[in-house]
Amino acid sequence: MAKIKIQQVKSQIRCPKDQKLTLLALGLKKMNAIVEHEATPQILGMVNKVKHLVKVVE
Repeated sequence: MAKIKIQQVKSQIRCPKDQKLTLLALGLKKMNAIVEHEATPQILGMVNKVKHLVKVVE
């Protein structure tokens, strides 16, 4: 599987709780943090849910 790097670019302060939990499940706890995951359908769906808060780094 391909690897993707995900960077949090916006704060989670005024977001709904489910989006905050999605960021935690991705491993993002702080601004500008970068994590690397396999590009599975589950991970891509989580990224799609919080796409306004994160950026996919190629």
